[in-house]
Parts: sequence; C-alpha cells; structure tokens
Amino acid sequence: MYLVTIGLEVHCQVNTRTKMFCACRTSFAEDPNTNTCPVCLGLPGALPVLNREAMEKTLLSGLMLGCGSPELSKWDRKNYFYPDMPKNYQTTQFDLPLCIGGGVPLYEHCYPTDARKSIKTPNKVVRLNRIHLEEDVAKSTHLGTTSLIDFNRAGTPLMEIVSEPDIETAEEACAYLRSLQMILVQGGVSDADMEKGQMRCDVNISLREKESDPLGAKVELKNLNSISAIRRAIHHEIERQGEELGMGIPQIQSTRRWDDDRGETQLMRTKEDAHDYRYFPCPDLLPVRTEPLLAKVRPLVPELPHAKAARFEKDFGVTAYDASVLSSDKNLANYFEAACSASIPGKKVANFIINNLLGTLNEQSLTISDCPVPPEKVTALLGLVEDGTLASSQAREVFVVLFESPEKAPADIAKSLGFEPTDAGELDGLCDQVIAANPEKVAEIKGGNDKLLNWLTGQVMKAASTKPNPKQVTDLLKAKLG
Repeated sequence: MYLVTIGLEVHCQVNTRTKMFCACRTSFAEDPNTNTCPVCLGLPGALPVLNREAMEKTLLSGLMLGCGSPELSKWDRKNYFYPDMPKNYQTTQFDLPLCIGGGVPLYEHCYPTDARKSIKTPNKVVRLNRIHLEEDVAKSTHLGTTSLIDFNRAGTPLMEIVSEPDIETAEEACAYLRSLQMILVQGGVSDADMEKGQMRCDVNISLREKESDPLGAKVELKNLNSISAIRRAIHHEIERQGEELGMGIPQIQSTRRWDDDRGETQLMRTKEDAHDYRYFPCPDLLPVRTEPLLAKVRPLVPELPHAKAARFEKDFGVTAYDASVLSSDKNLANYFEAACSASIPGKKVANFIINNLLGTLNEQSLTISDCPVPPEKVTALLGLVEDGTLASSQAREVFVVLFESPEKAPADIAKSLGFEPTDAGELDGLCDQVIAANPEKVAEIKGGNDKLLNWLTGQVMKAASTKPNPKQVTDLLKAKLG
C-alpha cells in the first residue's frame, strides 16, 4: 500500500475580448486562422502589448482564492520547440508571477456523488503555489500522417493555477477542479468550459511507502480536458505505478498521455526541469506594479460560494445541502433570492426550485439563465400553496402549464385546472356525507388505520364541484373523526 501525492496544474483561459499581447479577438469555433496578426503568429519584428484586462482578472482570481501578490511582477520567455508554439518560445511568468499562495476550498457537493459519504478530510483547502499569466498555444488537429494547426487560439490569455502537492485521491482532484471552476465562473474571470478547451489540466502523481519518505518520482499526465477522464486517469496511474514499484521497477520523472479509449497512460517523454526551458526575462515587456491593478479589482471580489451558502442557511433557514446547491451557480442563487418572500418560508422556496424547477430545466436541457418562468411567478405560485389554495401536488401541475405559458398568472392557471377553494359549507357537508356512507371505513380509521383517510379524502374530492386542496379535506375529516 502506497501513499499517493497529487498536484494539479490547471490552465484556464481568461475571459477577455482580445488576446494577451495583441488586439486579435478571442473566440471559439471561428474559421481556422482568421483571428491572427503578426504578433500572435510570431512574425519577425512584431512587438507585444500587455492586455490590462487579463492582468486584472488574474489578480481578481488571486483575491478570490486568498493569494498574495509581489510588488513587481515580470514577464519571462520559456523556450521550447513545438509546432503549436509560433515563436518557439512562450511569453509567461517564472519567478515573479502575479499571484502567490492562496488555496482552493473543496466543497462537499463538488465531490463525485458516489464519494460524498466517504470524504476523508471534510472542509479541506488545497494550498496553491502560484497563479501566473501567459499566452495559450495554437490548436493542433492530427489526421493520420498529417497535422493541421489553427492559430486562432494562439495568444489567448491563459492563467496557470499551480497547486501544492496536497491532493491524496482522484476524488479530491475532482472536487478541486469543480470548486475552482465554480469560483472562477462566479467571479466572471473565465467560463472554464472544459469541452471548449477553456480549462485543461496537467496531473502530477507520485507514490511513496510512508510519510517520512521523500516524495516519489513525479509522473505528469498531460492535457486532460474532462473531470471524468481525470478521475479515471488518476486511478489507472496509481495502479500502474503501484504495480511497478511492487515489482521493484523504479519510477522516473516523465510525462505521459491518457488514452481514454484504451483506459491507459502512455509514455511521451522523460520530464524536463525548469532549467531545460532556459527561462530568461522578456526583453520586450517591462515589469508591472501590481498595487494599482489590485486597488481596481478589490471592490469586484464577489461573495464566494461558501460565504453565500452560510448566509442562505442563516437568513433563509435552508439546509446545508440546499444552500450548497443554490450557491453553486451565481444565476441560480440570484433566482432563489428573487423568489423568496417574507410570507413564504425559504425552505419551501428552495425545495420547489431544487426539486421541480431544476428538474424541469434538466429535462429540457436548459440552464437557469434560460428559464422562461421569472422568479416572481414562482413566488406567486408558492403563495397559493401557502394560503391553502393549492396542495403541493396541484402546484406542480400548475407549474407544468406555467413553464409552457410563462405569461399567464399562476392563479389563472389554477382556476383553469379547476383548483379552486370549495365553499366551506359545501365541503363540510360533503365530509359528513362520506363519513355517513362508509361506517366500516370510519371504524377502521378509528381503530388506527390512518391510511384509509386518503381513501375518504378521495371520495370527497370526487364529489366536490371544484378541485379543493386535498390537505384541507384530510384535515377536516381528521377533525370530524376526532
């Protein structure tokens, strides 16, 4: 049995209109090689100009994650030779990055569902080493014996978020990535969409026998772009290294790729160290003073998910689980708060949104931003439940119609479906009639068979001229039967 140590290097595109060192647009799914210029193509004599917005959003990320920043941050050249790197060096940051330290909290609901009951370290925070800013490379498409290069992505602002080796399981790695995604999206820093290549991850894994041993040889899994693939790759690599170490085969520092179809990692090359990249200060860019930029973005730090969840629990009386779900998406949290009313318990609003509204959106492949029903209509609908006009089951039927016709008022929909309060005198008389007509059922109920109350309720509902609230009918029957 070996101790596992995992560190993650997350590459995340910064949400800016233009590239890191030129005025070309950042975009997705444009025609290949249309958003390019001499700077991002690395043509001789072209000079870079810093993107202020990219630096500000990187510093905002650092503030959200509790990072510090050096007084001066500088730019460096990292030299390597790949076809997707047009200049044969990457403009990045080496020893004075924009952000240093900090940490990513592992939110419980960000763990894979099947791992939430066995979380080893609740409320764990994975320390960060640094966040530095650099330019993205081009996109390579491999077609058998040829490769195509699209330079549209080259030069896009890219944050590299480097963790300390604090992660111990594949499940913690998943929670780290989902928590990080959530924070960056809520801060407006990045869309962090892994399917679009806006967020990618390198995973460093090493094994050792006991805590007192030095860290084992680091094996890096390169350019993983889905959380589920990262989980599978880590599990496989832990098993592979463990088997080889058990056979006396030492591990060497190396880079491997994950083949998801075959479910295995494959050796790419032995790993370079920093000196292999021959870092040196970029002669074309001056160092940047961080304090003026920090002063601008400090007021922009949003309420973070864990703080929002704690407030929801305190102010609205929702459970910790409900609060974690509602705070996981900025637009969902705003929708919930807009739907809340002093006359309706927050727990009932949370239950309806999580169990009904989100379920309907998922069925339609919609997000909360696409929801056709405005929050005030949900408030009005739940108000009908609260005043006894509708039962919860009837409210769900009304919501089905409301979702298709959001311009209608919930009260009008309820009326069209026949969900109206029955005259109190009529309802009282119907209950007396049903009790009198079913003496055997009444005797069983009085003998302890409470389930038969539902049967009596059904008889009253059938006889009523409208569709009264079943709970009101049941309560009235209970009162009459003592």
